[in-house]
Amino acid sequence: MASSRLPDRPATAGRLPLAGADPPVRRPRDLLLHTWPGRLFIISAGLKIVVALIRLAVDLPRFIQILSSAATLGLVVSVAYFAWELFVLTKRRLLWRVRRKLILSYIFIGVVPSLLIVIFFLLGGVLIFMNVSAYLFKDGYDSMVDYVKVAAESAASEIARTPESAEASLTRIHRNASRLYPVLSLAYVASSPARDKRGSVEADTRLTALRASMVLGPWEHAPPPAKIPEWLTRRPFPGGTIVVPSPEDAGQVQLVIRSAIPVVVNGGTLGFVIGDLPIGADMIQRLEEVTRVHAGAASTIAETAATEQRSIGGTGDDASGGRLTTLFGKSLMFLDYQDWETGAEGQVGLSLSYRPMQLYRQLSDAQQIVFRGQSLGEWAVVILLVIAVLFLTIEAVALGMGLALARSITSSIHELFMGTERVRHGDFAHRIDVASNDQLGELAGSFNQMTGSIEGLLQTAAEKKRLEEELRIARVIQMSLLPTGPLDVPGLAITALCVPPREVGGDYYDFFRLAGGRLGVLIADVSGKGTSAALYMAELKGLVLALSQRYDSPRELLIEVNRIISEHLDSRSFITMTYAVIDIDRGLMTFCRAGHTPLIFLSSVPATTPLAQVLTPNGMVLGLRIDGASEMFAELLEEQCVDLSAGDVVVLYTDGITEAMNLESDLFGDSRLSRLVEEHGHLESGELRERILREIEAFVGTADQHDDMTMILLKVDRAFAAASQVAV
Repeated sequence: MASSRLPDRPATAGRLPLAGADPPVRRPRDLLLHTWPGRLFIISAGLKIVVALIRLAVDLPRFIQILSSAATLGLVVSVAYFAWELFVLTKRRLLWRVRRKLILSYIFIGVVPSLLIVIFFLLGGVLIFMNVSAYLFKDGYDSMVDYVKVAAESAASEIARTPESAEASLTRIHRNASRLYPVLSLAYVASSPARDKRGSVEADTRLTALRASMVLGPWEHAPPPAKIPEWLTRRPFPGGTIVVPSPEDAGQVQLVIRSAIPVVVNGGTLGFVIGDLPIGADMIQRLEEVTRVHAGAASTIAETAATEQRSIGGTGDDASGGRLTTLFGKSLMFLDYQDWETGAEGQVGLSLSYRPMQLYRQLSDAQQIVFRGQSLGEWAVVILLVIAVLFLTIEAVALGMGLALARSITSSIHELFMGTERVRHGDFAHRIDVASNDQLGELAGSFNQMTGSIEGLLQTAAEKKRLEEELRIARVIQMSLLPTGPLDVPGLAITALCVPPREVGGDYYDFFRLAGGRLGVLIADVSGKGTSAALYMAELKGLVLALSQRYDSPRELLIEVNRIISEHLDSRSFITMTYAVIDIDRGLMTFCRAGHTPLIFLSSVPATTPLAQVLTPNGMVLGLRIDGASEMFAELLEEQCVDLSAGDVVVLYTDGITEAMNLESDLFGDSRLSRLVEEHGHLESGELRERILREIEAFVGTADQHDDMTMILLKVDRAFAAASQVAV
């Protein structure tokens, strides 16, 4: 069949057409692999890399230093050769038919764009240094905020957990926290008596110590808070910047990093732990040592109806007033703050000053690579300047060539456009012919090659469809690993489901009949999705099926599973799992939770208003490949027993149930699931499952499913209860 394809060209693709007997221009790959300068460059660069790595570890021996010098000489020779080749190539490009027009265009058009580019880079450098200095200072400042927040949160957590030792906990945390910032202070401020969810006053004698305030730290910048401000009880304040009146000057306010964390016991707020770090001259000095940015004068911009300016004390003097008089070295940033007494919000402006080279070294020194007495960042500046010069040169040449060739390429562009229209209408056999030996001719050849490769793209689409079909088959195989059909266990009504979001998921559940009429129940979640997760799931199934016949204790079984499977999982994967053993004769369920989601247990005793319990015994995930993981797993793993009776409901699930997300990125949550079990626990297990699924679908709406949804519902019926009574 005839084709309009252009005749094949000689093997000079990528070369410029040259007149006369000029040698062809070689490609970079040919220069590197088929010439002695190219091979010399590769060998010398490899040696320099090896020497640089050795230099990081040990001092260089004399022989290595000589070898490094030889490699440097080789790089100089090879780079000089490449520079000469580049010069020859550039000269040949300039000797095209438009070279006289190019000179004229460069004089009248190339100068102005070059000046604009220089101005652009200068202004860009100013903006970058200003933003980087503000970022570095804000990052250091935020680290202080996070430090105060963590100290306050730790104290509040320990006090809530052990109220009787509140003062000792606060003292210990303050002692540890003040090692980094000696001026950091902590205080516990008691609030009104805590009330539980029914409104009754908490009468636990352990909480007596929490009804009095405690103060630790210097508190030199301001008196410690005697009470909780009214605005703090209406909205949370985990940490940030506040201002308090300065004790030294009534006309100034003090800038302070403060965090107020409530101490919550039995649903009631007994008080607040307040972390306090004043921003004085010493803190500004510490920030400058870390960030190389100095904060000078500061002023607040209050967001009130009558806007006013107030100076802030304690931020240090503007020591860099005469440091730099050039455009570089100055910046400004704003911090949000709140007035501690009133809660009014506003902003404080800080003037920043820096030395550009110190700021750049602060960023480049993180690489810790030194070559020829200069850091990698300093060499990068030199290279950047060289690249900038080359860029300006190429940009000027390109502008001149574009103007000169604009008229000559019009007809060629038309041919290209018509060719794309033919291809767009499905004529993939069409080829264009541009009768020229310049870049436009090469572009025509590239276009013809592109149209010829469309058939390959169609084959790729067919291959993709085949892979999708294979994934569908893999899903069928994976689902066959899960239990099928109703499970007939006297005394138990069992319902389960597994809905992966992709063709192959990572969730897994199973049931095992054990000796003595017992039943093993397993639910697991392999990290990740796709084929790898499914393969790990299949391995887990075989492993648990074999070990369940050897180990009666869920804890011992999980310890052995972790020992074996951690040798096969890759370092980026892990497994969460809950394994339970139900003793039919004794009416007892024993289970362990290895980092999995909680287990929901709805007891029918007492019969009035049953509450669903969220059981979360300790346990870490399976398969972690880190030092000491196996010992830590065995130490943390906790086994728990639950007595079963008629009407009890047990729900095991994966995080795909409780982390189902709607369009507003809200999660379904454990509390909503447990509430559903409470409200509809009287239904049969199948009806309860459908009720839960309908609630999840209504909550998610049109949002996509992002994780596997797996759930097991166990409900005790009367036959089970009767069996338990006979056993007793």
